[in-house]
Amino acid sequence: MTDQAPSAPAVAIPIDAKPPPELAAARWAVTAIFFVNGVVTGTWFPRIPAVADDLGLSEGTLGVTLLGTAVGAIVALTLVGWPVSRFGSSPTTTVGILALALALVLPGLAANAVGLFAALMVYGAATGGLDVAMNTHGVAVERRYGRPILSSYHAAFSFGGLAGAILSGLMARLGVAPLPHFALVAVLAFGAGWAATRRLLPAAVDIAARRPREAPKGGTGPARSALLHPSRRLVLMGVLALSVLLGEGAMADWSALYLDDSLGTGPGLAAVGFAAFSLTMAAGRLVGDRLTAAWGGVALARRGGFLVAGGMGLALVLDRPVAAILGCAAVGAGLSCVFPVVLSAAGQTPGIAAGPAIALVSALGYGGFLVGPPLIGLVAEVVSLPVALSVVVAMGAIMVGLAGSLAPARHGEAAATAARPAEG
Repeated sequence: MTDQAPSAPAVAIPIDAKPPPELAAARWAVTAIFFVNGVVTGTWFPRIPAVADDLGLSEGTLGVTLLGTAVGAIVALTLVGWPVSRFGSSPTTTVGILALALALVLPGLAANAVGLFAALMVYGAATGGLDVAMNTHGVAVERRYGRPILSSYHAAFSFGGLAGAILSGLMARLGVAPLPHFALVAVLAFGAGWAATRRLLPAAVDIAARRPREAPKGGTGPARSALLHPSRRLVLMGVLALSVLLGEGAMADWSALYLDDSLGTGPGLAAVGFAAFSLTMAAGRLVGDRLTAAWGGVALARRGGFLVAGGMGLALVLDRPVAAILGCAAVGAGLSCVFPVVLSAAGQTPGIAAGPAIALVSALGYGGFLVGPPLIGLVAEVVSLPVALSVVVAMGAIMVGLAGSLAPARHGEAAATAARPAEG
């Protein structure tokens, strides 16, 4: 009944060598899906003010309704590992990208705050589920390449987000209402996503490897053990992911405000800080695969942590606009490649199916992305924003300390993980 998944190449494909056509097509398909995901994300965020104005929502009410995205994403992140490992990442990715395209229309259809909250729950669930599925398939393609390629996918997401944001700005300037704008992007995303999924690897690449050890008659088995009984190494990788995404969320929400309010730059120059962060984030992901191949995941994460802690630390100490902008750029460069490396390491944990392992690490990571900005706001309210942003420095230090969790599992640890009994 099972088709055996093609094994990873015994020898890595040289970085400039031409891979087999079906493998190259799968890589470009995953890249396209990441890009489309970025476009949808970049479409929604800039139109939040327009949706809020159309519904007459206050800032407080809007803040509560936006939690719908977080609720939906967290629920999906905790559940999607099972269908990924049971049915394969390619069909789950197909469902995810098509669901995300359709879900984009829902906020434009909302009639009130309750409707918007419900719409954003669906949108968040589609986002979270797709995130796990497409990263799991990306790891499957990467494994067959035999060299790092996951960072290039995340670069595509960054540039997709930029494209979506530019289009949103144009639509807003032309006075196009959110609903027709969302509908247009949804149609384009649905078509592009469907075309890309036709080139993904077969579902067997995820499910064939785990079926011989699948627990009988409803047992949870190795595919679900990542969530039920996570290994210490997997938890440490999750905390590392949390540190990375907490820093990313902090910079996204607070860098411009720090420059404007604390340093008095004015809104124009304040926007340069976030632009510098975004630019180095995207640029870092473009070269991330080569850096990972040259340095290894441990060194990459450790050096990234030093760059984050040092860049933000100097910016806060010097307390000058130029230093702050350079600090934002340093943080973007330091964070850019680490999350893809963490997902790649989690997806190749011995004895654990890639889907649930990536789901666990992603859930912890996005927990940091959601908790970080409010935490910084609370500390800023009690003390000051510059002191609160020292949390980013602490996250960089944690990255340095936990980088060792990305090292390949030792033989004894791998054997112990593989021998873990299924829960039945």
